[in-house]
Amino acid sequence: MRIALGIEYDGTAYNGWQRQRTGDGVQARIEASLSRVANETIEVTCAGRTDAGVHATGQVVHFDTSSERTPRGWLLGANTSLPDDINVSWATPVADSFHARFSAVSRSYRYRILNRLVRSALDRHRAWWVYQPLDERLMHEAALALLGQHDFSAFRAAGCQASTAVRELMAVSVVREDDWVFLDVTANAFLQHMVRNIMGTLVAIGIGDKPADWAATVLQSRDRKQGGMAAPPHGLTLVGVDYPAEYRLPGNRNLDKMPR
Repeated sequence: MRIALGIEYDGTAYNGWQRQRTGDGVQARIEASLSRVANETIEVTCAGRTDAGVHATGQVVHFDTSSERTPRGWLLGANTSLPDDINVSWATPVADSFHARFSAVSRSYRYRILNRLVRSALDRHRAWWVYQPLDERLMHEAALALLGQHDFSAFRAAGCQASTAVRELMAVSVVREDDWVFLDVTANAFLQHMVRNIMGTLVAIGIGDKPADWAATVLQSRDRKQGGMAAPPHGLTLVGVDYPAEYRLPGNRNLDKMPR
């Protein structure tokens, strides 16, 4: 039986998603908890690996098991032994053809900036504090130049192991709500540090250090050295992964496109 789970976590205390020989990865905590429920060794596959300090409200994983449990049993059983900063939000059986990574149609991230003179004690691990005033309209205009399918080499980490830097950016926006500035971005897939590097470039534009067309110039250069700094990881959250509607996963926005 193949089971899919929705996962949320605060990445502050972890060295990223992946199970590691040294350090604490979110994956290892989830696998240990599921193994207790299943009474057998469980290994999970995720939709997208997140870096150290990055959070998730919409991570999706799958695993195979010979143990028979109800979705409620997987959900409550796993959460019983998970730490407070990791949570299973839903569980459902899926077809053997489902793959958390390769079946995904798109992934969506939100980057949060607190843009005011005073820092926050409560959001210090969940947002990047930028005290210089930001022009979110210029940032949004700049971000629109990244839409579509491009070679995003200028926004990938030096150690990124992806075989190609070509990605399709399906949606992007920068909006302000009072002291908060949000970057929302959806793509078929992301390169390592891609969203953080995009945000670093947009902030340089937002504070007036660079013109709005600089983001397009950086993109066209295909040279990471031409871009802005990488925004810190703690402002970034994986908020959703979408799949073909036939899988009918909870929270899947593609369900709205499913024929009735």
